Amino acid sequence: MKKLTILPIASDLTGSHNFNQLSDLVKDLEWNTLEYSNWSESYPYKPQVRFKIGYTQKALLLQFDVAEEQLRGNYAEVNQNVWEDSCVELFVSFDDRKHYYNHYYNIEFNLIGTGLIGYGTPDKSTRNRLSAAEIETVQAFSMIERHSGTDRRWSMIQVIPLAVFKFNDTSDLKGKKIHGNFYKCGDNLKSPHFLSWNKVDNPTPNFHLPQFFGELIFG
Repeated sequence: MKKLTILPIASDLTGSHNFNQLSDLVKDLEWNTLEYSNWSESYPYKPQVRFKIGYTQKALLLQFDVAEEQLRGNYAEVNQNVWEDSCVELFVSFDDRKHYYNHYYNIEFNLIGTGLIGYGTPDKSTRNRLSAAEIETVQAFSMIERHSGTDRRWSMIQVIPLAVFKFNDTSDLKGKKIHGNFYKCGDNLKSPHFLSWNKVDNPTPNFHLPQFFGELIFG
């Protein structure tokens, strides 16, 4: 199991922000790679993806940096099928693996900032989505580069209010250990792919498997 320390960021995030301001806040955080191309025999294409994450008293700051051959952002309304677009995802559980069926959140955003957030167990028939108003409290800032060559680059910084994790106590995160995984997918791209930070050992594509979450520790 991989382990990652989430470091604090000295900012109260008051006022309005832009991509460059937020990028400056996280500039000293370490980049991590989505190195596992799960199900590569069926889906051999592997874009280059890295991420960094930090936290304040009120929010997580999460930045993804992606280089891939196709950019797709078809979905513009919250809770639509954003995983079919160029999509980055954070799945996170605060229950310390106390139950076989971990309760966890899935936070999924396509490159134009459309979000989907769900909560529940891996039984997809019982999972619930957060409301549009709750999802829209997440701020997403994208920077897209298109130029000659095979890869297009895009970067996204998300400001995820801790209030999004409404079923858990996030009042004092320092020293707390949780579990999660980071993903990149694009189910309806011309070269579908399913990348992860911590390896997912399952015969078919499925990110909803909390037994393969890594360990996240708030520093």
